[in-house]
Amino acid sequence: METIDYGTFEATLERSNRLEQALHRDPGRFRALTGDRPTGRLHVGHLFGSLENRVRLQNMGVPIFVVIADYQVLTDRDCADDIADSVYQLVVDYLAAGLDPDNGRTHIFVHSHVPELNQLLLPFLTLVTNAELSRNPTVKDEIKASGRQHINAGMYTYPVHQAADILFCKATVVPVGKDQLPHLEQTRTIARRFNARYGVDKPVFPEPQPLLSNAPSILGLDGSEKMSKSRNNAVMLSSSEDETAAYIKTAKTDVDRLITYDPVGRPEVSNLLLLLSLCTKKDPETLASEIGNAGASRLKSILTEALNEYLRPLRQRRSELEQDPQLIRDVLKKGTARARDVARETLAEVRQAMGMAYGVDQGDPQ
Repeated sequence: METIDYGTFEATLERSNRLEQALHRDPGRFRALTGDRPTGRLHVGHLFGSLENRVRLQNMGVPIFVVIADYQVLTDRDCADDIADSVYQLVVDYLAAGLDPDNGRTHIFVHSHVPELNQLLLPFLTLVTNAELSRNPTVKDEIKASGRQHINAGMYTYPVHQAADILFCKATVVPVGKDQLPHLEQTRTIARRFNARYGVDKPVFPEPQPLLSNAPSILGLDGSEKMSKSRNNAVMLSSSEDETAAYIKTAKTDVDRLITYDPVGRPEVSNLLLLLSLCTKKDPETLASEIGNAGASRLKSILTEALNEYLRPLRQRRSELEQDPQLIRDVLKKGTARARDVARETLAEVRQAMGMAYGVDQGDPQ
């Protein structure tokens, strides 16, 4: 097998920029796949980092499948505690942020309830080597972050699971951050190898393209590298305004009273300015200049007011949605049914290409 070429980031960025232009010209020509593991409620890092971009693509007219990757929760956890509530809350956050399954283009589904998708995993596993999976930089980082002594096989095959998530619906666009590029390159390699082995005359899978997010990385309020519910350093979308104020009040800053935007030298203060910038649409340097010598307490006060105002409509919508659990179930039922229809079609094509369409069930061509 050919070695997986992760390419240069600069080349990937250039391709992403061209893809963005093509999406604006003809959004209906593409299909996007994105999603999350249901490990808890979403926070403002998710909102600015991915959710708003998904809503943007949806509103442009791009068909989008949103996978709730519940099976993948088990890769770094011994059990899926409260998984049902996490799935429910994830959908509430999605809808409150603006994803709209009623438009006919946005489909929210649960991975574990699309068995045809999972049947793609076995042939896909034959297209990669153990060495390739072990070398995947994202897998290495996730293993390190898990802190686990014993790593289950699901962690190593995680990129192949993601390939099945992406390729079952023949997604051509995958919004990703820089850290997820190795996973997507693995998917592209699997698509290429499947087509070379089984689809020489009629390729089955497109090679999905990465759409790099312009959203900046949001640090945790404690100054750590990542905003996370488990680290208790995040403002949740479901937090009250008082809870938001309390979280921001405890945010780590520094002793310099003059507020400046310096992500390298003053990451904590700069992170608060970045959040304020995202809420107000003013650039961080201008905001820093406006606050000047007023100090970190003034910065936190302004950020609290701006963030609460920004989130107020979302939180109102969220409160209404939580009162209608049947609506959430209906969204999942409809989205999962659509995902299964698409997955059945793709699986039938895969069987036909592999010479395994024996005509023994409704999914096989006669």
